[in-house]
Amino acid sequence: MKINKLGDFVRFACPRQLMAYLGLVPSENSTGERRRQGAITKTGNHFARRALIEAAWAYQHPARVTPIIARRHSGLPKRARDIAWRAQLRLCARFRRLCARKLNKNKVVVAIARELSGFVWAIARGVTITRDTSSVD
Repeated sequence: MKINKLGDFVRFACPRQLMAYLGLVPSENSTGERRRQGAITKTGNHFARRALIEAAWAYQHPARVTPIIARRHSGLPKRARDIAWRAQLRLCARFRRLCARKLNKNKVVVAIARELSGFVWAIARGVTITRDTSSVD
């Protein structure tokens, strides 16, 4: 099974390019002064988009490092763990804030997935993980 469905992250100069590639940005129909945004575009890799959407549902629970997550973190660089923890804190809080505004939960999850893709980009661009050891670029 291929682990990295997105290829080399170097081709995405900024997180917004990755978000657009995944189809997690709103479609737009604008003319003149009128600007209308619609549903997400759903372009790009639907497997990766679905994985991010599924992962985003987990942010409805409070941020914490469970024993399972701690085991996953054991061989990772500190920078990757720090970015992951910041993502967990921010996205859990954002999920609660958006739900408190009585937004549709599916829309909340897509918003969280879009922001999560930005954190994925930051980890992929800033951390190199090899088979034997882990190092930070």
